[in-house]
Amino acid sequence: MRGTPFDPFGYTAERRMERALIKRYEADLEELATRASDNPEVAIEIAELPLQIRGFGPVKEANAEAATKHRNALLEALRAGPQVSATAAE
Repeated sequence: MRGTPFDPFGYTAERRMERALIKRYEADLEELATRASDNPEVAIEIAELPLQIRGFGPVKEANAEAATKHRNALLEALRAGPQVSATAAE
């Protein structure tokens, strides 16, 4: 019944958060499809972010908040493009 209109808990704040996280993750994967080769290490970290969101209630909410902060930093690094070290440029 989960994910259907008959889910009695489908309208709780936690379930709405879960559905929003899934949509955001799917959008992130679409971006990774085009940018992953620029910085594969960061792309892997972004792909693994859902593994950090565990627990129930306030624990899950805190983990989701921490993962969101980490996600934003990772996406910024990914969008910055490949990092060239100073020794490689010489």
